[in-house]
Amino acid sequence: LKSRISLPVLDPQYGMYVWPCAVVLAQYLWTQREALKDKTVLELGAGVSLPGVVAARCGAKVILSDSARTPLCLENCRRSCGANGLHDVGVLGLTWGEVSPDLVLLPKLDIILGSDVFYEPQDFEDVLVTVAFLLRKNPRARFWTTYQERREQKDKNVNVTQQNQTWTQLETKLCDSNIIQDINEHSKGDNTTPPSHHN
Repeated sequence: LKSRISLPVLDPQYGMYVWPCAVVLAQYLWTQREALKDKTVLELGAGVSLPGVVAARCGAKVILSDSARTPLCLENCRRSCGANGLHDVGVLGLTWGEVSPDLVLLPKLDIILGSDVFYEPQDFEDVLVTVAFLLRKNPRARFWTTYQERREQKDKNVNVTQQNQTWTQLETKLCDSNIIQDINEHSKGDNTTPPSHHN
């Protein structure tokens, strides 16, 4: 099966550029297309929105989000949807680390996506605060993320304490990116959905 996706790139920086991790996550979503049908999916830090667009094309109900402080990124999300004939995809300004009314009022989520949201070390904690809030609000939801290890980040650690959850990390080399798949321990008994990805 083939599907053509159009992505307008306004400016080759951060959220205006298709990063390799977005391609890796989009490829993974395509392999999970049957499981995505009719799921509610939120993409964090969507930027050009490749993973979210692929999820929508696979039949998911998608909400794209990027920082409320980056209107160009939000506009690019809308352009990506328009270029792909996706007129029912929501676009929302969500700033990592802030519990805004828009974050609180999100519908029940099945999957949270984040491609390369762990890029700037100073943002890691804010990303994790947002993801932890969403997972507490949606205990059956899964966080799927891709992360590229960069030399300047190799020695920096992110310490996360999750109560009542155990994480397992698997690494796979693909497209010169590391896909970090952390599988939520309580998903082991559920064979109807793909494994969750956490970073």
